[in-house]
Amino acid sequence: MDNKKIKDEFISTLSHEIRTPLTSIKGFSKTILDNWDVLDEASKKKFLNIILEQSERLTNLVENVLDVAKIDSNTEIILKEVDLPKLINSVLDILKITYKKEFKIQTGKILNSMADKDKLEQIFVNILENACKYSASNTPVEIKIENKNDFNVVSIKNFGSHIEENEKENVFKKFYRIDNYLTSSAQGSGLGLYIAKSLIEKMNGKIEINSPKEENFTEFLIYIPLLEPEKFAKKAIGQKQSADFETSSANRMLKTGDTK
Repeated sequence: MDNKKIKDEFISTLSHEIRTPLTSIKGFSKTILDNWDVLDEASKKKFLNIILEQSERLTNLVENVLDVAKIDSNTEIILKEVDLPKLINSVLDILKITYKKEFKIQTGKILNSMADKDKLEQIFVNILENACKYSASNTPVEIKIENKNDFNVVSIKNFGSHIEENEKENVFKKFYRIDNYLTSSAQGSGLGLYIAKSLIEKMNGKIEINSPKEENFTEFLIYIPLLEPEKFAKKAIGQKQSADFETSSANRMLKTGDTK
């Protein structure tokens, strides 16, 4: 598919996604204003809650689109040591306010990770929200953290949903949503998984999906590179030496007048 067609499809889908919450906000606002005196308090509260929900949906969509724009324009990644269990627990504290889900977390043997903390937090939020939205009611979301060779791996598993083998790559595409009974009732922009995959790959990590049909669960495996102090130090020294060389070269050119 050429770039123009991709761009046209992106704009078309985005226009549709934005129009839906805007129509709801406008419609219910007008209903309240036109019928204020005849609506009872319960109806007013119901309509205002719909307006709030759709406003939040629109806000999330705009934020996701801005994130996509940053990713596509080469967003800066700052790699530092990250405490994975602490970061995941802080994300869960936020999600528990919105999602009435049971979260089970298990931590095995892990080593220090190197990642962009803010971007990694965004990845966990996107994947965990996805797990909450597309899981069956009264089922938990299971989280497991363990070390596998050169990575710490975070497993996020939800139950009651299944991704077909031929859909596994598609779910990471912009605006793509699987058509089943769970997705039909859950609101989403179709950008969260695209953002998550793009960001983890910029940190030299990866995401895999495990979703066996016979067991009816979906598991996202997030591979986060280990912090290797020796390599990290060598990289920092190399960057400093390169910067010193460029500064020294610039100073020599200024002294000699050779600025070609």
